[in-house]
This record gives sequence, structure tokens and C-alpha cells, in this order.
Amino acid sequence: MADFIHVELKDGIFIITVDRPKANALSLEMVKCLQGAFKDASRQAQARVVLLRGAGDTFSGGQDIYEILKAEGASYRKHMLETYNPLVVQIRQLSLPVLAELRGTAAGAALGLALACDLRIAAEEARFVVGFLGIGLALDSAVSLFLPALIGLGRATQAAFTNEPITAQQALSWGLVNRVVPSKDLQTGAYEMARALASGPTHAMGLAKRDFNKAIYPHLEQVLDYEAHIQEIARAGAEHLEGVRAFVEKRMPNWV
Repeated sequence: MADFIHVELKDGIFIITVDRPKANALSLEMVKCLQGAFKDASRQAQARVVLLRGAGDTFSGGQDIYEILKAEGASYRKHMLETYNPLVVQIRQLSLPVLAELRGTAAGAALGLALACDLRIAAEEARFVVGFLGIGLALDSAVSLFLPALIGLGRATQAAFTNEPITAQQALSWGLVNRVVPSKDLQTGAYEMARALASGPTHAMGLAKRDFNKAIYPHLEQVLDYEAHIQEIARAGAEHLEGVRAFVEKRMPNWV
């Protein structure tokens, strides 16, 4: 599974790349590998900034839905407490600045990981999809906290309830991303942005990040735990069963 997560340290930039066929869909083991990668970044004396990106033409479509199917009967809350929840906390508590390089789609739990990062640069064609309600689930990976904090509750609610993608230009105007560039310039632009951060006062950035966490996200861990509790309720419901069936059968769900 570690083959799907690649790390590289260059010019003070600790690059973490998610690389898996079929939209870089995340498995629970991959998330644990990401935990290990961020832990490695925190231990590297030469690392001054982390750059998180997806290989190919997309960031990540989120949690692998077929793995969800295999896990029927298992505790979803337990999965969250062991995987996405600690990873989100890890990203927020990392003393280094974390930049997300976003192309294609960032959906579901992958959207939560992107929002946990300090800064985001996106390609012009990038889109951001809450996704959970499309398969009859609620929210997790701190999307319920990060998304309204960045774009406001009204816009976050609309994105969640309708499952409509947020375009890169909307994301820029709403404050969801910090910069949008042509797709061909994304990798270079992200690297330049990361180098600029790496050449700055990264210790002070880490301290400022602690300030932001205290001011804006003081209850992050409680929110994550509550999301996991609510998600387990949603996962046991008929809507989730219909949503997953519709996804597998490649049809629109029938919620009524």
C-alpha cells in the first residue's frame, strides 16, 4: 500500500504524492501511510514546508467506495478514529506550513484533507465536491468545520446538500483556494509557492498556525469525533444503501 504514497525532500520541500489508479481513491491503509508520511516530514530537519498533491490528472476522488462496501458491519466510527481523524489533526498540528496542489477533483474525505492544509493552489479546471450526501452519508474529515469557515455556512450548505461542484474560479473568489493557474503551470506554480514558503520564517509560521488553530479551530477533535458518530448513523440508514447501490449500478439514486 505504501507504493501508492510517495515522498521526496527537495529544496526544503517535503513532497507527498498520492498515486493510485482510478482517481487516486483513498483506502484506509493509504490514509495510515499518509499519517506516516506527515510524521516523517515532522522529523526531517531539512523539511521547511510540505507539498501535498495527487499524481496524474486529479487530486483524489475521496474514500474508495468499494472498500466501504467490504467494510459493511464494521464500526465506521472506529475506522474514522484510526484513519482520517488523526490525519486531519496531524496536518493542522504540524509546525510546518502545508500547501495543497489541486487539479481535477477533490471530493469527500480528500476535500477534507485539502481543506486541512494551510494554503491551496488549484488548476483552472479543478473542482471541489462535498460528495458525501450523494451516497446518503453526512460529513466527515472535518468538512463540516473547514468548509463553512472558509466560504460561509450558506455556500457550504448548498455545496453539501446539492452535491454541485465548486469551480476553481468560485473557490478563488470565495476564499477556498489562494491561487488559480492554468493546468500546465500548476506543478511549477505549486513548487514556486512552496519554495517561497520554505525561504520564509517557517518557525514563526508554525507558531502563527497554532494561533489560527486556537482562534478558528479550537474544537477540531470534538468536531471530528461528532462527525464520526453522525456518519455511523447515516451509514446504517436506507439512504446510504441506495446511494451506494446507485453508484455501483451507475445510475441516479432514488431517494423517495
